[in-house]
Amino acid sequence: MPRVTLALIAFLAAVGSAHAQHAPASPYAGLEQRTVKALSDQQIADLRAGRGMGLALPAELNGYPGPVHVLELGDQLRLTEDQRTRVQELHAAMQAEAIPLGERLITQETDLDRQFATKAVTPVSLQSTTAEIGATQAALRLAHLRYHLSTLNVLTPEQGRRYGELRGYQASGGHGHGHKGRH
Repeated sequence: MPRVTLALIAFLAAVGSAHAQHAPASPYAGLEQRTVKALSDQQIADLRAGRGMGLALPAELNGYPGPVHVLELGDQLRLTEDQRTRVQELHAAMQAEAIPLGERLITQETDLDRQFATKAVTPVSLQSTTAEIGATQAALRLAHLRYHLSTLNVLTPEQGRRYGELRGYQASGGHGHGHKGRH
């Protein structure tokens, strides 16, 4: 019996050792292969397409629908042709604003990554580059939030309530609060 126990202990030790050698040293392991270290391929694609990436969650989850989702749910919301046209115009304007900002953010993050990769980063360049990135992120978020605000003004209070239901939000999520619809 002692031989079996020793064999089992040796086996478990070997398995544990092999597992430890293959475990990633950091949750970031593998990210060093990214083209832009701070952005995933999905984030880059979203920025280039003008998608919100959760930037407008305070609006979305408090009763201010986004134009993309309103258009997706247009039939269920029973949008009029005028409403559909107005929301399409808002979406086009949002895209026209968000896509260039997304491209700018990708360029800025690429520059920051390059500064570190080439060991050219300095305290001054770091301050300047991160301030520019922050300003671009703020402008991008503002663009998305602003169009949620504008979209609510196109809908009736009932459509705003129905939107929340269709999106699966709870009534306590703030839908309908602050509605200032103009019809």
